Amino acid sequence: MLARPDDAETDNGPRRTAAGAARLCIATREVTPTEEMIRFVASPDRTLVPDLKRKLPGRGVWVTARHDLLAAAAKRGAFARALKADVTVAPDLPAQVDRLLERAVLDALAIARKAGQVLAGHAKVESAAEQGEAIGFLQASDAGAEGARQILAAIRRGYGGDAENVVVIDAFTSAQLDLALARPNVVHAALLAGRASDTVVARWRALARFRMGDPGREDTIQQSQEALGAEQAPGTGSESGSE
Repeated sequence: MLARPDDAETDNGPRRTAAGAARLCIATREVTPTEEMIRFVASPDRTLVPDLKRKLPGRGVWVTARHDLLAAAAKRGAFARALKADVTVAPDLPAQVDRLLERAVLDALAIARKAGQVLAGHAKVESAAEQGEAIGFLQASDAGAEGARQILAAIRRGYGGDAENVVVIDAFTSAQLDLALARPNVVHAALLAGRASDTVVARWRALARFRMGDPGREDTIQQSQEALGAEQAPGTGSESGSE
């Protein structure tokens, strides 16, 4: 059950947000769980700043975390009205937030690696998939089609009827995964059970929900689930360039 909703346009500053709390979205004018929202504050020079960690000082306003709703709020001048002040809103604010959310996923992935909760390399990932040992998988957005088919087929074999519920993150290039996992030529990786991996998945879901409101994006949770649910024959070869 949600905590008592706060339908004021602004909050009174950063504070610990109780689980199940809700705030007024200045874009939709609906009270929404804060887990599905992003907080924004005005900096000392009156520039609007995304506050993903909800720790920045000053009065904050909240927007449902979707690309289209954020773009609409900026276009309609909703931030200035809610804050009752002239604020400078970056013309690329939705893209700026997208980059921050993406960075948050990659940072969490680096922490999961340090915690020993990430396997990398085609053979290791395929084995983890067939054994149903991972809570989620990553494959580079520039991965070869055959290698991707092999991993998806292994997931279907290992997870059976639950395969469509398995998270497959395909939003990052191999170069981005290389940096996060501190090793070269990363094309496939698996997330093993643990708090750090849970954080990766949670942050990925937040990014994917945000991008679902962006018609220019295709790398969403729904796409990954559709790929897993599609009838594809298992591949037989090995993917070149993957470890």
